[in-house]
Amino acid sequence: MQAQTLSGGFADPATQSAHAFRCVMEAMARPGTLHDISGAKPPAPLSPAAGAVLLTLCDTETPVYLAGDANCDAVRSWLAFHTGAPLVGPSHCQFAVGTWHATAPLSAYPIGTSEYPDRSATLIVECPELIDIGAVLTGPGIQDKAALSLPDVAAFQSNHALFPLGLDFIFTSGDRLAALPRSTEVTSCM
Repeated sequence: MQAQTLSGGFADPATQSAHAFRCVMEAMARPGTLHDISGAKPPAPLSPAAGAVLLTLCDTETPVYLAGDANCDAVRSWLAFHTGAPLVGPSHCQFAVGTWHATAPLSAYPIGTSEYPDRSATLIVECPELIDIGAVLTGPGIQDKAALSLPDVAAFQSNHALFPLGLDFIFTSGDRLAALPRSTEVTSCM
């Protein structure tokens, strides 16, 4: 087993996973806000933020899909060692991780059912940068409106139209993250 597989997890798992969990929940509760998250040092191409999210939310009962470049030996081994999460295809995942283009098409992921809308996927989308300008966000958790640099406004509008079904998104870049739950309405930049 390579040293890279064994390293890069939380040094203080109880404390760091609690901080990371709070960060993810705060981002979901307040769509469009940017949050710093730390503690993970996953292998490339995963960002530290994506690694922290995976370490916090995944375990042996959490199916994960690795899209595009994220589906490499180093990431598969690291994720297996630190979380034990089973790797699956997009139609059976609870979490998917990769770049926007690698995770396409969104129709490949479960969006939940009318009886169980919570059985949908959350996509962890790796971005070159995250900034609080761009598409306008409104809805639960947003006092007036927020803004976030999104890769494809039309895709998020279509996703919101499925509510209460649909996908949730966590955007990561370096050691920052932002979230976009399906309940958030997205409009183009003003």
